[in-house]
Amino acid sequence: MTEPPRLVLASGNAHKLAELRRALPDVRLELLGGDEEPVENGDDYEANARIKARFARSRIAQDAWALGEDSGIEAAALDGQPGVRTARWAAGDPVGRMLAALADVDDRRARYVSVLVAVGPGREELVARGEVGGTIARRAAGDEGFGFDPVFVPEGETRTVAELGDEWKRVESHRARAAAELDRMLAEARTVGGSGRTGPAPTTTG
Repeated sequence: MTEPPRLVLASGNAHKLAELRRALPDVRLELLGGDEEPVENGDDYEANARIKARFARSRIAQDAWALGEDSGIEAAALDGQPGVRTARWAAGDPVGRMLAALADVDDRRARYVSVLVAVGPGREELVARGEVGGTIARRAAGDEGFGFDPVFVPEGETRTVAELGDEWKRVESHRARAAAELDRMLAEARTVGGSGRTGPAPTTTG
């Protein structure tokens, strides 16, 4: 029986690790150890995710895949901000800052975006993207999730992500959607290249 792929996530965010583990139950996912972190100076999610993945790739066992993830929220009334700057923009009180920014705004449209970049044993790269559209509520509700989950209401739902809970996020979140796409790509890569040790393959985007 073929062993599940081993992925090492370049992140210190325990929430992201837990969410990705739920979304990728057939993958051995672990955190990259150490205190050193890469400089995330990319212009978009994919660039930052790639920076993290390549950073991890140089620090892990040859037979493992390195995984980088970058994500954010984009509010229509804020011209797509905070976007790639989400982590810095929302430091401390993400919900409070978003509610304050949209306090007198009728256009509540927003979307969550997540991009995953995996770098394989042969330095091949897989890129997966997941999005969830929705609106920003006028007040926080719910106890589960993190970040903007207490004020983000996904399309087709009447409750916030924090109210919908972890089971909803396991399948429907932006990160889960990106993970599902990555899972498919990993399966294809293993079918084509066996264990993934056969050398560089063309970059795949999705």
